[in-house]
Amino acid sequence: MAGEFALIDKYFARPTPSAVLGPGDDCALIQPTPGRQLAVTTDMLVAGTHFLPDTDPRNLGWKALAVNLSDLAAMGAQPRWVTLAGAMPAVDELWIEKFADGFFACAAEYGVDVIGGDTTKGPLNLCITAIGEVEPGRALRRDGASLGDQIWVSGRPGLASLGLAQLQGRIELPEPWPRLCIAALEKPRPRVALGLALIGVASAAIDVSDGLLADLGHIAERSGCAAEVKLVQLPHLPKGPTYDADLRRLALECQLAGGDDYELCFTAPFEQHLAISRIAAALELPLWCIGDIVAGNAGLVTVLDPDGKPVEFEHKGYDHFGQATQP
Repeated sequence: MAGEFALIDKYFARPTPSAVLGPGDDCALIQPTPGRQLAVTTDMLVAGTHFLPDTDPRNLGWKALAVNLSDLAAMGAQPRWVTLAGAMPAVDELWIEKFADGFFACAAEYGVDVIGGDTTKGPLNLCITAIGEVEPGRALRRDGASLGDQIWVSGRPGLASLGLAQLQGRIELPEPWPRLCIAALEKPRPRVALGLALIGVASAAIDVSDGLLADLGHIAERSGCAAEVKLVQLPHLPKGPTYDADLRRLALECQLAGGDDYELCFTAPFEQHLAISRIAAALELPLWCIGDIVAGNAGLVTVLDPDGKPVEFEHKGYDHFGQATQP
């Protein structure tokens, strides 16, 4: 059985052309582009909390990196480097090989180098640190929304949460939902190109990881304002055969509070509406105007029905140390 350093050398030691010094020493050495700031993010994925233990390791490798790149995307940062630390209960080389294939496939697609990390024995747990670059003063932040700004979201939030419900046997989705939703859950697409395109256009941004309402609430709180989301302006979910009212309700809850989508939620002045439409066309990515930033208690997010009346939802999003609020 291969030891720790042999496993690293075999599966994770790859060329790192953008680093001064890559894996193999006590530290990696990186040289930021002159005049750029570094954006740094760290996320953990724990078996049983962030992914099902029997998740395909290739998909898990992709997702482990993708969710970190999503944080960089939300800041308008260009991904450059990542480190990977992991614990596993036992050495399973076939599992490790597939995981590495997925991880490095994501790294190659988004142009990042894996410059270091660590391994140890323990419950399955993955921890990635991603580093990107952004021009000084140009990063997209959560605290820039202003009264009158429009609220936007990319893609179709809710698919990942519906995919999880399908895998857990809590629902039986009609075709073609299962394939679309499980793919959204297991192989999310970090919106890096969108984040870069929104620099100078968006006033604030966040990635949707804990639920649309919860994450929009973070923008509203940091910006000292409230937000209104209009049900009639939410993204359309994929069409399938006729489904009952219970599934429609669950789909709406997943869309608003399910999380794990890694789409971008952002705000922008009304004057940027046309620019955002052009970005959507250029990226071939649907961008939906779902509401407005309004006066009110900081962090308050209100959902309005077609008649403009507030609609209450029991779940707002996911909190690791509070009540588990996934639909």
